[in-house]
Amino acid sequence: MAIHATLPATISEGSTGETVKWLQYNLIRRTLSDATQIDGIFGPVTKAAVEEFQAEEHLAVDGIVGPATWGALHGGDAEPPTLSQGSQGAVVKALQTALNEGRGDFAPSSNPVLALDGDYGHLTATAVTGMQGQGGIPADGIVGLQTWALSVHATLHVLADLCGVRAP
Repeated sequence: MAIHATLPATISEGSTGETVKWLQYNLIRRTLSDATQIDGIFGPVTKAAVEEFQAEEHLAVDGIVGPATWGALHGGDAEPPTLSQGSQGAVVKALQTALNEGRGDFAPSSNPVLALDGDYGHLTATAVTGMQGQGGIPADGIVGLQTWALSVHATLHVLADLCGVRAP
């Protein structure tokens, strides 16, 4: 699990990379519409989302993500863990629970019913791949920022909320 000891670097339109993905993840439930927008490219859509967020938070509306905007977005918080085959523990068990409960809703009804054993094996990877495909993101079976940001209900909840990996 990556942890930001301090706020991330200041970024703006034209920036690319992991810091931009972290920004986009944090914006998902605020202004961006869906997890497909986590692409690591700070383009016009991300800039508009930043400006909308800045206006809502009564910050300077400049489209630049510096200390004040990162602070309001909780950008210094720990990132959700990346999970893949071989991962184990309570977060995997929470993921398995969410995937079972989401069958026919935010995950395909054809997904396998998973044992709640906290072991990210082949069946969990298959279920994650099904959810990713249904969510319109690359179906690689790895739970990273895009997968954690998949919408799970008509409300503003994302998979990370259901699994308790990051406070809303």
